[in-house]
Amino acid sequence: MPQIEQAYIKTGRVRYVVRDFPLESIHADAFKAAEAAHCAGDGGAFWPMHHRLFAHQTELTREELPGHAQAVGIDVAAFRQCLESGKYTVRVHRDLADGIRASVNSTPSFFIGVPAPDQRMRVVRLVRGAQPFTAFKEIIDGLLNRSPS
Repeated sequence: MPQIEQAYIKTGRVRYVVRDFPLESIHADAFKAAEAAHCAGDGGAFWPMHHRLFAHQTELTREELPGHAQAVGIDVAAFRQCLESGKYTVRVHRDLADGIRASVNSTPSFFIGVPAPDQRMRVVRLVRGAQPFTAFKEIIDGLLNRSPS
């Protein structure tokens, strides 16, 4: 991911969008952790929290999440209030349902596509699982270098 970020996202050549797909069958706390990342985003720390939660996947209980918020430097009281309110519950449910409709069955999964006329994305490839940078580079460069239709 750091290579993709450096070569494509930071240069503005690629737009990267994250959707939630918490697999509670594998990790009972995944859904609340997804909500926690969004609550951290309210404090300007979505990505730091996202990375932290992935790095600490065995420490995602409701009781442990405020400690992660503190570690990424956001207001813990505001974070707790957001998490308890269920502010992002509907969003996470919607993302999960959208993923199921789109045949996502594992994480990570990546939809690689091109802009469509309706401001959405036309999916060209679905990449399942963690893959090496070279796999993404080949697909992305192929799309970026093709002539417009």
